[in-house]
Amino acid sequence: MRRAPTARLRPAPLPAKHAGMRRGHRPSAPASGRPRFWGRHAVIAALANPDRTVRRMWGTREALAALDVPPVIPVTFADVADLGRLVPSDAPHQGLVIEVDPLPDIWLGDLLERGRDDRRPLIVLDQVTDPHNVGAVLRSAAAFDALGIVTQDRHAPPESGALARAASGALEIVPWVRVVNLARALDEIAEAGFWRIGLSGHAKQSLGQAIGTARVALVLGAEGEGMRANTEAHCDELAKLPISPRVESLNISNAAAIALYAVATRDQGD
Repeated sequence: MRRAPTARLRPAPLPAKHAGMRRGHRPSAPASGRPRFWGRHAVIAALANPDRTVRRMWGTREALAALDVPPVIPVTFADVADLGRLVPSDAPHQGLVIEVDPLPDIWLGDLLERGRDDRRPLIVLDQVTDPHNVGAVLRSAAAFDALGIVTQDRHAPPESGALARAASGALEIVPWVRVVNLARALDEIAEAGFWRIGLSGHAKQSLGQAIGTARVALVLGAEGEGMRANTEAHCDELAKLPISPRVESLNISNAAAIALYAVATRDQGD
């Protein structure tokens, strides 16, 4: 039986000797080669991010003329056909392509400490592997000022052009923590004072009934499979979105956006 939403019971704090340990994280496995981003939003956001290292840049003269490119970045003028050969077929590069280093790793404990004094929600994704979906979730997280997103390291996409394009710049502004063990990460999130709500179509109550007043971590599973049983077991409650029975489910990025909106309007008193 799940705990009642008014109980808000939490595990005891870690002993003092363990308080400084960084748990539930490891550096991401390096991808083969550096990722390439394309499109105005992804490129401009990467250039504006002080934590992002841009190694090379290609662009049409027209597209580059509209940008203030730091002189330390090697720039190559290229025509549309040349740019098309640098990216996947039919990628909408809009005359701009960059090669970047992945962003520095973020520790879960550091993210939770950073957001200790605010009520911004956290998004947790359980084995969501499609880069377009993760990018779209990042975009929704940016739109509703989420604290960050948490994914597994091995069962989540690496930074890529497709993901950055779907995120429309949000990859550069929303903290993304990659963890080894999602169950342990959810325990750490609970210890930080978050009420963990797993979105599930077989839940008995709606998200509005489950939100309550505590800080919220929204947990979403992969499309089709949903959350794994062990992930559900590490949620305080399960909740569903009140969608029409004529529709079996929503795309995960749509579900994340609706859930984030519900949390935002709760905090505004609407």
